Amino acid sequence: MISIIAGTNRHDSKTLLVARFYQQVLAQKGIDAHLISLCDLPENMIKSDLYGRRSEQFQLIQDKVSATDKFIFVIPEYNGSFPGVLKLFIDGCKFPESFSGKKTALVGIADGTYGNIRGVEHFTGICNYIGLTVLPMRIHIPKINSTLDAHGAIVDPTTLKFVNDQADKFIAF
Repeated sequence: MISIIAGTNRHDSKTLLVARFYQQVLAQKGIDAHLISLCDLPENMIKSDLYGRRSEQFQLIQDKVSATDKFIFVIPEYNGSFPGVLKLFIDGCKFPESFSGKKTALVGIADGTYGNIRGVEHFTGICNYIGLTVLPMRIHIPKINSTLDAHGAIVDPTTLKFVNDQADKFIAF
């Protein structure tokens, strides 16, 4: 099973639009992928779901993570890195079995010029530590507000080519 993680809990985010777009790209290639939005994390996760305790709400997410063989993380730039809620999500999942020995593709997005290069690099270090094998082709989508149309589709032809190339490599990975 493939799961796409929208790496922020910000509602109505471009991250969720990009995650849905990746889901559509994979569907066009005959691959079913599940979407996990960090908007669905329990509001009191810091108190309820870290360090072995599980709320029913987080257990549903944990079950999806446990059943996943491959992940695509869509990671927005927050303060020169990635959102803290994404690290909280990783910390809340069972270790090491949630991620160890599994594969991932990483997609950075930002409204700036570099498409969250630094945040994806930071997250790559965490992936290495938790045992996720990272697809070497990482995508960085800059100027996200002008790269997506009103429906959340990527309209920049170069970016679209890279997304499709990454999806093909990820399927074969």
